[in-house]
This record gives sequence, structure tokens and C-alpha cells, in this order.
Amino acid sequence: MRTRRNRHTALGLVLALFLTLLTCAARAADAPPPTPGAPPVSVPALARTWPVGSHPVVLRGWEPPATLYARGHRGVDLATPAGAQVRAVAAGRVSFAGRVAGRGVVAVELTGTDLRTTYEPVTASVKKGDEVEAGGVVGTVELTGSHCGATSCVHWGLLRGEAYLDPLGLLPPWLLNRGPSRLLPVLSS
Repeated sequence: MRTRRNRHTALGLVLALFLTLLTCAARAADAPPPTPGAPPVSVPALARTWPVGSHPVVLRGWEPPATLYARGHRGVDLATPAGAQVRAVAAGRVSFAGRVAGRGVVAVELTGTDLRTTYEPVTASVKKGDEVEAGGVVGTVELTGSHCGATSCVHWGLLRGEAYLDPLGLLPPWLLNRGPSRLLPVLSS
């Protein structure tokens, strides 16, 4: 009798945890876009590839600015040699391909979302209006213009409107090599 009660209690706890997680996920999906200095907002893991290499070293991570014009790092820097191909992480349409402050920049509006990825310094092989597939080459890393010092890198950014987001959030866990999800055991007393 006691064993059956323990099983029912454990199942009840698992069900309550599941419903709580579902509620939290639903609330997160309805959340408005972030404002500068606000806590990070999750983005859909819709990337199918890294922009460079198969698993590049992140030289500098995303550091959201406290305000729209404050200091911060509005993307991630990925170590890669000059001349390496830069790929679109997800399907979309090129919204910009040109130079900004002496650096080549490519921006891609991701299909079916309000998100835009940016890549720099990149010599574009695409032009504004081009459709790109996930993994499609958008350009090559420029020899000059890197802000990573002696190491060559590509700066990968993500925006929703004017708000900067962490581009690593686009990558599913299997691409980040963070390991598989694991269920914890339910302990009964």
C-alpha cells in the first residue's frame, strides 16, 4: 500500500514539474522584445551550422550593453583564419552586404522570424536581396579589420529590431557540444 502511494506521489510531483515548465515556456514565448540592459531573452534554436568552421573557439562572448549606446559586446567573436568561408547559420534573405566603418558586413534576415544575423569583417559574395540557405556561403573573412588583435576572427551578431541578443542562443545544444539533456531521478521518502 505504501509503495503504491509513493509511486502516486512521485508521479504527481513529475506531473507538477512538467506543467510548471510548460507554463514557463509559454510565458517566455509571449515575452516582448528586450530593452537595453534588460535580462537576456531566449531565441529559437534554428541555426543549422556555425558561421565559420565546425566548432570554432569563442574568443569573446556576448556582453549586453546596459543601455542602447553603452559599452558592451554585441555579438560573439569566433576564431577563424582570414580567407575562411563565412556561412549563413539559417535560411534567410540578405538585407545588407557592404562596408561599414571600413569593414565588410553581411546581414541576413532569418526566414519566418523577426531576427537578423550579422557577420564582420567579411568580403561579401552575396548582395542585398539574395536568398541564402542554412550553410550557404555569404563571404570570406577579411584579412584586415578584425578587432580581435593578432588573432583573426569573425564577429557574429544577432538582432531583434534594435535589440542585440546572444547569437549562441540560435544554436541547438548538439551544435554547442554542451551534452545531452538528462532527466533527474525522482526520490521518494
